[in-house]
Amino acid sequence: MAVSFYSIVVDAHDLPSLARFWCQVLDWKVLFEADDEIVIGADKSAVPGITFVPVPERKTLKNRLHIDLAPDDQVAEVERIIGLGARRVEIGQQADVSWVVLADPEGNEFCVLSPKNSLVD
Repeated sequence: MAVSFYSIVVDAHDLPSLARFWCQVLDWKVLFEADDEIVIGADKSAVPGITFVPVPERKTLKNRLHIDLAPDDQVAEVERIIGLGARRVEIGQQADVSWVVLADPEGNEFCVLSPKNSLVD
């Protein structure tokens, strides 16, 4: 049996706002939008995507799963993403790590890595 990574589902308080933020970060677009679900991706045939679903409560704890972004220029990308509405957060990382931890407008942590050439470098 074959399986593939299809989508990450994110609980959200304000679906349209969070979807727009991630579309700007990733240069993706909204592929489907309803009151109870917004799906974004690079293209309707390109997987994985991100699906936002509504929840009444706001985020209160550190994520157990997060997104890692690998830019060509980490410093420039961190500043660009902060300009879109992200903020730097401390989750216990050491001062000398090679990644920057940010949180999206609803507080979901994600990392902006140093440039990467493969999954293991």
